[in-house]
Amino acid sequence: MGFSVWYLGHSGFAAALGSHLLIFDYYDTRPAAPGRGLESGVVDKEALAAFDTVTVFSSHAHHDHFNPVILSWAGEHPNIRYVLSHDIRKTASLAPVTKACPDETYDLGDMQVSTLPSTDEGVAFVVSIGGRRLYHAGDLNWWHWEGEPEEDNLAQERDYKAQMEKLRGLVFDAAFVPVDPRLEKQALWGLRAFMEAADARAVFPMHFWEDYSVFDRLEKDPAAAHFRDRVKRIAHRGERFDLA
Repeated sequence: MGFSVWYLGHSGFAAALGSHLLIFDYYDTRPAAPGRGLESGVVDKEALAAFDTVTVFSSHAHHDHFNPVILSWAGEHPNIRYVLSHDIRKTASLAPVTKACPDETYDLGDMQVSTLPSTDEGVAFVVSIGGRRLYHAGDLNWWHWEGEPEEDNLAQERDYKAQMEKLRGLVFDAAFVPVDPRLEKQALWGLRAFMEAADARAVFPMHFWEDYSVFDRLEKDPAAAHFRDRVKRIAHRGERFDLA
């Protein structure tokens, strides 16, 4: 059985696997097109009601990854649960909440969630459900900033590659990985390192601040040649991708 992915903006995605909806790092509540719902890049009551089970993930407390509005959904769906990074202090009172710490594995019954420590804040998620495996990096990335001290950038490289080693040999059905254009010529380093260690049938670049020119850079990058055919080119919020 295939599954579908919607781009919700920045690092936000929804993935529908049968009757189960997974939502990652949703924060932008502005409709990107007329109407509401996932096709407009928005999670609303109608979108939630279309699924029997909903699991909501937030990788850390930064405003571009966590919006407290997600906690209000607990009163709008009878079978919703949350997996929130340990640094998010707010919680839902009407639904189960798992506070996710780095390097842990959580058995949620029909789903297993493992975490990696971020090279910024919070955690990255490895989610196994229904024979599928998904990776959402959150802010786990190779953050090499021009102008920063060399020792800081070397530490970023060391720490990021250490986390990628934990993923070595794994194959993901979908992977959501940062390609932040603010990193300039280093923007693609994290994605390259991820694809050198692991593999993914579908790769969704994220954290690009709606600067869609990163996809042109990916098409021209010789180092991306071996995985370019699996990169999903995103054109707008609310875009849907149907995957085998």
